Amino acid sequence: MSRATALLVRTATATTAAALAAATAGCSGATTSGAGSAAYTVTPTSPPAKGALTSLTWSLYAEPYTLDYALAYDYPPNTVLANVCEQLLRVTPDLKIEPGLAVKYANPDPKTWVYTLRPGVTFHDGTTMTADDVVASLKRHMDPATGSPWGSAFKNVASITSSGPLEVTIRLNRPDVLLNELLAASPGTVESAAFLKKAGKDYGGPKGKVNCTGPYALDGWAQGESVTLKKYPKYWDKALVPKNDTVTFTFIEDPAARTSAFLSGTSDGGYMVPSSSIAQLRGTTKGKLYFGPNTAAADLSVLNLKGPLGDLKVRQALSMALDRKNIVKAAAGGVGVPAKAPTARGAWALVPEKTDAYFAALPEPVYDVAAAKKLIQEAGAAGRTITLATSTLAPEISVVANAVQAAGKEIGLDVRLKSVAPEAYSSIFVDPTAREGLDLVVTNGYDNTPDPLEFYQYLRTGDFGNYGNWSNAEYDAAFDKANAEPDPARRADLTAELMKIAVRELPVIPLYEAPYSVFLGSRVTGAPTGIAQLYYPWAATIGAAQS
Repeated sequence: MSRATALLVRTATATTAAALAAATAGCSGATTSGAGSAAYTVTPTSPPAKGALTSLTWSLYAEPYTLDYALAYDYPPNTVLANVCEQLLRVTPDLKIEPGLAVKYANPDPKTWVYTLRPGVTFHDGTTMTADDVVASLKRHMDPATGSPWGSAFKNVASITSSGPLEVTIRLNRPDVLLNELLAASPGTVESAAFLKKAGKDYGGPKGKVNCTGPYALDGWAQGESVTLKKYPKYWDKALVPKNDTVTFTFIEDPAARTSAFLSGTSDGGYMVPSSSIAQLRGTTKGKLYFGPNTAAADLSVLNLKGPLGDLKVRQALSMALDRKNIVKAAAGGVGVPAKAPTARGAWALVPEKTDAYFAALPEPVYDVAAAKKLIQEAGAAGRTITLATSTLAPEISVVANAVQAAGKEIGLDVRLKSVAPEAYSSIFVDPTAREGLDLVVTNGYDNTPDPLEFYQYLRTGDFGNYGNWSNAEYDAAFDKANAEPDPARRADLTAELMKIAVRELPVIPLYEAPYSVFLGSRVTGAPTGIAQLYYPWAATIGAAQS
């Protein structure tokens, strides 16, 4: 998941690539695009709340598989944890990185990062956060016993130590700018060291608890039913004091049922609305559908390079056989644009002024069935079998899977669909054994930070997010050079070269990209609208729509 490629493709409208680039580039104001009924506006937040609420009910498309920050590698767990746990740094709704639990940091030499911690921060049990808590929280990712999918983010770390009561020093074996930025995401989450030790294996599960520093504390997890949070009265950030006392998360996997919950008011809102319901939700008077900044692109992730897809010609042929414009129409009601790269334009929010030029240098996606069929013949792959995971988890997944199967048939590939239960779909991205027998999976390649280098980290040889174990020496060397560059503009130029290699070699096949989505019922407002909600305490800003 750009860490990442996680699951699910959620979309909004667009008419031109340039418009989408402007809309998702971390703007602080509104950007309107499209025409007529297809027009949409992208803003980082919805209108501010006018009053307080006693309670808020929020819909998730699936139950979190964990609330352990070290294992949270997908939308449902991070959507909950964003309000409970915090990181050393913070990603804002307009896709900027600012201080969080660390008030500042320094990079005295290329291999050293020093973080000064915010004083007076307390965990939900009332104990005070110290440097020892930060050290224990970060080092936990590095412990193989934890099984953290974020462990590879620490691959260049030599040591993490408390260099003062409120100071933490990270020393590296080689320069690693990306690690610092990722401390605004799950790798930078801070939990009480004493609580981690006490909770043991139950930590973050339905039988355990979570003891972090956010504006809400975990109140309960009724497995299969709901997760409940309660307002933490001693929260340190006075600008984000919650406007509602409790938040209840419900889990609704069926897209139609989820839409009905929005329209009936059973759910006050939810992120990543079903694409099949976009038109209906845009037209209702029961609330409003908002579009926000996004770093995600819908992709096909290659899971097996030992089969037919190990031949670049086969990957090229499959990409060329995909009618992306019709896929957007079928999977998202015409709401989206064909993707030129596995990263979305919105993932380049640190350097929005350069985004257009980077993407203009890429080839347009080609739809040419005859040429694709010829490549299959040249590769000797006619009649060979490719297995693609599909699921009822979201209508987009099955629609895309069916389109890929049809495209394969047209060019002489036997694309077989393997149905995966909704609750097991996430496992494909965190458990290598869940990928056995699969060649392809529909993914949502998103960045947790506004730096596109994060996504391209996961195509480096041996990285956890490199699901197909793709390896390219030219790519690895280019990545290491980019990751050692502290200047954002020069680093973006180097990252653009990585993007070119990825587009040329296709370890991930780009599909389409679009803004983020959130539906808010008529009684509430104030939510951030974009993908930053995965690490920003979004529920704290939601309140009454009327004073």
